[in-house]
Amino acid sequence: MGFVAHMRKSCTPATVGRYMGELERFHDILREAKGAEGPKNATHRDIMGHIGRIRESGRNPSTALCAIKKYHAWLLGTGQRGDDPARGIRLRDSRRKDIQLQDLFTRRELERLLTVDERYTLLRNRNRALLSLLAHQGLTNGEVRGLRTSDIDTERGTVNIRAGARTDARELKLDARQAFWLMAYIGTDRPGMLKGPTDALFINQRGSPETANGIAYLLSARAHLFPGRKLTATTVRQSVIANLLKEGKDLRLVQAFAGHRHPGTTERYRQAHIEELRNEVTKHHPLG
Repeated sequence: MGFVAHMRKSCTPATVGRYMGELERFHDILREAKGAEGPKNATHRDIMGHIGRIRESGRNPSTALCAIKKYHAWLLGTGQRGDDPARGIRLRDSRRKDIQLQDLFTRRELERLLTVDERYTLLRNRNRALLSLLAHQGLTNGEVRGLRTSDIDTERGTVNIRAGARTDARELKLDARQAFWLMAYIGTDRPGMLKGPTDALFINQRGSPETANGIAYLLSARAHLFPGRKLTATTVRQSVIANLLKEGKDLRLVQAFAGHRHPGTTERYRQAHIEELRNEVTKHHPLG
């Protein structure tokens, strides 16, 4: 199996395209310096030098590093190299997105996303199923777009999420309403929307796989429910995770649910909640 085919098993087409673009730039530099075998023989110094060049150009090197890491992990796993020069490289200057407490939504507020009347009857089940995967399972925009019809098991009531650039693969439970919406959409609505062969679960009115902008638009059409607040797939996901921790769910279970690869990523949500409580205590019971 080639590297591109290997990536397609766990990455969305858009991610594969971005990674291959970054790798082509890196490999062009190595071929010029080392010849045809340059890419496979890259050293730790080669990778760090490339990261430095990206920083000097004003770009964020995180996508390039993710692509290089994935490539060298594949070389190691297929026996084409005996070491992985990218392993252990961390970008200390990468910015971590802070959790903005004012943008988080309660469970009840998230449920309101599923009650808006749809303009087009054909899209009712599709939109409710799609939005519920954001509001109940906390999927990312990319994870929703990466779903295939085979990832849904309505009999068992589960959805299978593939591993992404930053999240692990996982299987999550669906509630009864979700299973009903998905069954109606897959069995009746989706076939009538198809214009050509595709295994993408969610397709748009043109019969094409749903896009990132399409999902963002679906949420923006409901932004009037929460005036002055930021309603995006990211803030919805952050809300789902924060709500689970507020309810006392075990950190490791929430980490697995969210697909976080590192406990520290999940821990940020608990720390954000602690800070929120601290602010409330200071507001109502000031010291001094």
